[in-house]
Amino acid sequence: MQIRVNGRMHDVEVDMRTSLLDLLREHLHLSGTKKGCNQGGCGACTVLVDGERILSCLALAAQYDDREITTIEGLGTPDALHPLQQAFIDHDGFQCGYCTPGQICSAVGMAAELRRGLPSAVSRDVTDGSFALTQEEVRERMSGNLCRCGAHNGIVAAVLDIFAEEVA
Repeated sequence: MQIRVNGRMHDVEVDMRTSLLDLLREHLHLSGTKKGCNQGGCGACTVLVDGERILSCLALAAQYDDREITTIEGLGTPDALHPLQQAFIDHDGFQCGYCTPGQICSAVGMAAELRRGLPSAVSRDVTDGSFALTQEEVRERMSGNLCRCGAHNGIVAAVLDIFAEEVA
């Protein structure tokens, strides 16, 4: 199969039962995407597929043949961080850092969802199509990404710092 990851095409031969997470980590050696619960409950494995966030532990790699996958490694580099990566540093949005790649990928996908006018469970008027990015909205929209260290306040602050004006 052919899979495009972070702008680069890869020809890989994997068992049809291989998860996208295992393809990324074990076959392409991209260790930024983390294996947390491996059951879709923690969000550590969140990546972007064609700009939409997914849980890579629940996705079969074969489903993403010839689609654009973006991992944390594709969002920024050590010399040129993605603005949200810098905001996580500035707002102490991480402690151990294990959940951070999934949190950042999820937030990038969340901002795209807001731009498309997708409501959340706490959106006041779901027919409006434009939603203010409030703390309540961020917490709801990011609720699938767990941080066991308790850095949620810093995560919310970082997301609001980068995306609040952009999606307003």
